Amino acid sequence: MTGDASSDAAPAGLPYTVRVADGPADREACFAVRREVFVAEQQVPEELEYDAYDAEGLDTVHVLAVSGDGRPLGTGRLLHGPPALERTGGDPAVGSLGRLAVSRAARGLGVGAALVGAIEDAARARGLAAVDLHAQTQALGFYERLGYAAYGPELQDAGIAHRAMRKPL
Repeated sequence: MTGDASSDAAPAGLPYTVRVADGPADREACFAVRREVFVAEQQVPEELEYDAYDAEGLDTVHVLAVSGDGRPLGTGRLLHGPPALERTGGDPAVGSLGRLAVSRAARGLGVGAALVGAIEDAARARGLAAVDLHAQTQALGFYERLGYAAYGPELQDAGIAHRAMRKPL
């Protein structure tokens, strides 16, 4: 998946590509974006940001957005199968989107929506019927524009208010 975006934060027409992360270098690029956004900007403790699902595994898909010159711009993660069950109410047909992060320089360029689309494509390819996520409350509108609907009460994760959301595929 490719995009061509413009914003004051980046040169007009900045090309980027979104792909499934492949190998240790891509995963480290994903982690670099997450460190920038969650650990540095949002002050999420590093020990809470990274978990057992960050290793390469059959039930985890990491996606990565990179600029034309190879700079990591954004990332996201799909959990499916057993790792997703506690996040999706035990439904094996539902995947869990998480760890979606876009670097400050790439915000407003469509990178976040492209990452969500890539995660949804990965979920469809695995036969999933829906995708759940826990959205920071300040990001509810972003996910609603992409077809997600909030459900359940507000919850806290790493000291940040979130709501559960779901989108049928």
